[in-house]
Amino acid sequence: MIKDHVSLNFDTVLLPGPAQKYSCKSFYRRFWRQLSKLQKLILYLLASVILISLLLWFIGSTKNLEELSETNAIKLPQATIWPQNVKVNLPNYVDSVKINEIEDVETPDQKEQIAAPISNDAANLPSGEGIQFMPATGHRQTAVLNAFKHAWKGYCSYAWGHDHVKPISRKYQDWFNLGLTIVDSLDTLWIMNLKKEFDEAREWVSTSFNLDHYKDVNLFETTIRVLGGFLSAYHLSGDSLFLDKALDIGSRLMPCFTKSPSPIPYSDVNLISHMAHSPKWSPDSSTAEVSTIQLEFRDLSRSTGTQNFENVAFKVSEHIHTLEKPNGLVPIYINPNTGKFHRGSEIKIGARGDSYYEYLLKQWIQTGKSIDFLKDDYLEAIDGIITQLVRTSPKRNLTYIGELKAGSRNFHPKMDHLVCYLPGTLALGVHYGMPSSHMRLAEKLMETCYRMYADQPTFLSPEIVYFGTNMDVNQDMYVNINDAHSLLRPEFVESLWYMYQISGNTTYQDWGWLIFQAFERYTKVAGGFTSISNVLDPEDTRPQDMTESFFFAETLKYLYLLMSDDQHMLSIDKYVVNSEGHPLPINNR
Repeated sequence: MIKDHVSLNFDTVLLPGPAQKYSCKSFYRRFWRQLSKLQKLILYLLASVILISLLLWFIGSTKNLEELSETNAIKLPQATIWPQNVKVNLPNYVDSVKINEIEDVETPDQKEQIAAPISNDAANLPSGEGIQFMPATGHRQTAVLNAFKHAWKGYCSYAWGHDHVKPISRKYQDWFNLGLTIVDSLDTLWIMNLKKEFDEAREWVSTSFNLDHYKDVNLFETTIRVLGGFLSAYHLSGDSLFLDKALDIGSRLMPCFTKSPSPIPYSDVNLISHMAHSPKWSPDSSTAEVSTIQLEFRDLSRSTGTQNFENVAFKVSEHIHTLEKPNGLVPIYINPNTGKFHRGSEIKIGARGDSYYEYLLKQWIQTGKSIDFLKDDYLEAIDGIITQLVRTSPKRNLTYIGELKAGSRNFHPKMDHLVCYLPGTLALGVHYGMPSSHMRLAEKLMETCYRMYADQPTFLSPEIVYFGTNMDVNQDMYVNINDAHSLLRPEFVESLWYMYQISGNTTYQDWGWLIFQAFERYTKVAGGFTSISNVLDPEDTRPQDMTESFFFAETLKYLYLLMSDDQHMLSIDKYVVNSEGHPLPINNR
């Protein structure tokens, strides 16, 4: 059997062995030897450039990470040093802040925390625009600035975009769902040169401020806080975004005027349905409320060229001017259906009556002192206050302003802390040519308002005080326990600022500094500052877990301006300040 065979021929392949190895190292050595000196020099230079570039890239990346970490970390500012070492006992549920040391605050769960966004650089204003204010100077003004930062940190962490912060429970509270604290704080942020925080607030206004809520809002509160806040931010920053928002909110408040059968507006309006009505608890509006909207609506008209806002608001003042007012004083309730005062209601300079008198003067100033009846009504009212409401206490001769009771109109020796706005208003009037006797009354009222703080163990004023009317009483100024709360109100520090700017007397700065230190000692907690229920006992202040937006808009702003080395930092010759602490330009046409 013959077998066929196929022959396959392969080339011989030499496998490396001990005598024959292939070396990469030998290859590169032979390659290097073949290069000229110039070629070797070029390679050395290229390698050096690459190494240096890698090193610079690594350093830059590390720095960016550190900056990002610092941006996202919110640090508590240092507390102002209190000169005495006094222990304050707070309830177990209150996270305390030591006077000379800030405790570390445990970060809440991310699902519960509402944090302010990182600012959008594209939305930032050029640094040269707007009214410029000098940075904080001196330890007092710096301490107030740090207090604001501390309060703002708490709001941003726990209530961003909501109306108010609850700094103890680290939650929020909504009233109108309008982000009141943000809008109310815009001009304070600008005045304090907190530009990063201002830009974050502006970004929220631009992207998240929303009026499309089926919710009733109060005409007065929305006007002074939101409309006034936007207008002031517009005038200080020059940013038209805020004027656009002011126009929107002003337009939605108009049904309060247009749907009322009289020149007196309704007190409430729904932002969606535009239904306007009186408050649920009464057919009447508060006299102070309907007469404390004119500065804002006039400025809106003159800033936008839309005259209707000023017209409807000023008709309120013109109408009240025609009504009978005993000694120039107004009852605290007025009916929008009839356009008449509620017969027999109280007469007082405190709640529901206060800012009627304030806006008579400020409207006259805002309009370049051109409307005579405003000045005349103001002068008549101050004369009425002096003859009908001013008394002195029997032991210390403290000058105070009482009230006339509903119905009988008998005198009642009760004075709200709200009345402490009046000495500042009186001083402002004297600055603009009112009788010098008004300044003497202002100085006496300042002493009484100061005693409302200094007489309390906490150095914080209660909401209301009462005065004895004969020498038999143990105290000529006393406090009922139900009125012993402090809401961190601004009225007295507002008057301190006016008196300091007009007189230059640094005693008013010293008084404000003592009050500020009391805020730091008894109301400061880890999440900000809280109102308290009891100013009568340093060991039992009973914190209320609430920070009103006016603490940012007014109390801390006035303290900051008061502590400035420049008493004219915000000049009353250029601005008239609304009832919520928002400066508006004088005679803006």
